[in-house]
Amino acid sequence: MSAFRHHFNKLTRLPPYVFAEVNALKDAARRNGEDVIDLGMGNPDLATPAHVVDKICESARNPRNHRYSASRGLPNLRMGMSEWYERNHGVSVDPDGEIISVIGAKEGLAHFVLMTIGPGDVVLCPDPTYPIHQYSVIIAGGDLRNVPLNPDSDFFANLEEAISRTWPQPKMLILSFPHNPTTTVVDRAFFEGIVDFAKAHDLMVLHDFAYAEVCFDGYKPPSILEVPGARDVAIELTSLSKSHSMAGWRVGFAAGNREMIAALTRIKSYLDYGIPTPIQVGAIVALRGPQDCVADAAQAYRERRDVLIDALGAPGEGSWKIEKPLGTMFVWAPIPEPFRAMGSLEFSKRLCAEAKVAVSPGVGFGMNGEGFVRFALVENQHRIRQAVRGIRRFLREARV
Repeated sequence: MSAFRHHFNKLTRLPPYVFAEVNALKDAARRNGEDVIDLGMGNPDLATPAHVVDKICESARNPRNHRYSASRGLPNLRMGMSEWYERNHGVSVDPDGEIISVIGAKEGLAHFVLMTIGPGDVVLCPDPTYPIHQYSVIIAGGDLRNVPLNPDSDFFANLEEAISRTWPQPKMLILSFPHNPTTTVVDRAFFEGIVDFAKAHDLMVLHDFAYAEVCFDGYKPPSILEVPGARDVAIELTSLSKSHSMAGWRVGFAAGNREMIAALTRIKSYLDYGIPTPIQVGAIVALRGPQDCVADAAQAYRERRDVLIDALGAPGEGSWKIEKPLGTMFVWAPIPEPFRAMGSLEFSKRLCAEAKVAVSPGVGFGMNGEGFVRFALVENQHRIRQAVRGIRRFLREARV
């Protein structure tokens, strides 16, 4: 058989997938019959609310809904999202020109970047961050400039430094707060500064607001669209994946600047036929129906957060002190000092092999993620307690 001679240039630009090594260890252990608790991938385990599933099933039985769907989103779906902005953030967003449905926030963000960024275009992005924020730029052929995001430095100062060292001037800034993986949260004044910065430097802003409703201890995340003038420069990506436990159904939205929404609408008209109609109908019910499920999901993640952090930090051998996050479904944990020198990938591999717990190595989210691991709160409290017992035993007994 002759060798395949074609060269996939965009694939070669993508960095190695760091998480694959831990996943391979986890899968091998499970094939051997070992019970590995997976707190690595942020794949929500909570059930979609029954009334939403019932509506999707009812709609799926209607033959009229078996045809191609509306790529922009059904009018009532876009109206439902407009009502969500008004209800949660006091913001009036035009459902006809300022909102489009997307097949999850990840798809919407990636396709917008693909449409608007090309060779020679520079994009600023925090480091560490959710991988598609960086990889979308690389896939589109743009040039990525990482901006350190950590508690020891001022993000705006880092932005200014990145701008001063970049030519040509950047075209776009990608953000996400509450932040995955670091769980960093911000206030409205932060976004006021971002809007001013974007206008001063002629930047488009993409804000991934996937964790808009997963928040704890009295904290309420602001939308960038609350800021006067934000719609001159920004669009915001939202999702029902975590708030309404609809991750597998793939329902998200982009809202904000009309020209940016029009660009996303245009490329999606070429690439897809939108979310299947029965799922859109279910999403309308999710947005307009009872919202108890949203509070219930946030409470479940908060309780899991407390079980994990309180049990890991309890006095005694193998104690691991971690700060409690105010948002997201993750815990961002500094590697205990005795193990820090081995790096986040090796530490994660050791946790998987010896503690039987899979976590995500921080370096997989960017070089500034080194020294941390990310726990996803995607198992019930009983399983999390089991994971803690394995981790504490590992921290007590492991050879460094």
